[in-house]
Amino acid sequence: MNDFEKNLLNDFQRDLPLTPRPFEKIATQLGVTEEDVIEALKVLKEDGTVSRVAAIFKPRAVSESTLAAMAVPEDRLEQVAEIVSHFEGVNHNYEREHRLNLWFVITAGDRTEIEHVIDDIEARTGLAVLDLPMLDDYHLDLGFHLQWN
Repeated sequence: MNDFEKNLLNDFQRDLPLTPRPFEKIATQLGVTEEDVIEALKVLKEDGTVSRVAAIFKPRAVSESTLAAMAVPEDRLEQVAEIVSHFEGVNHNYEREHRLNLWFVITAGDRTEIEHVIDDIEARTGLAVLDLPMLDDYHLDLGFHLQWN
């Protein structure tokens, strides 16, 4: 990974410029072109370094979400995770060392849509989904300083 990519990932985890062309503003700050920024993010997404570039909104401001968990047999974990990941509103899909070993967040326009996604995941996998809707919201800063070797 070159210095440009490292700075892009490290310096712009929050406070994305609220302008019609945010990548142009980032490019100016990094001394590259807007096309360089867009292409770098595309490549970093394709190679799995970046999972997504998106805004984070205050909970329930524009949509609904729920934390979900599943107890997946170890030999099916990869297959089930792939099924779950294919749903547009699913993010934060990760394995945990616990009986409930697959965790993810479902985001949708409303509660009914979330319930449809849960029903569909259960139908496609044959496994139950534990639905853990948020009762109270807390701000967690998901950005962190990246360490490079």
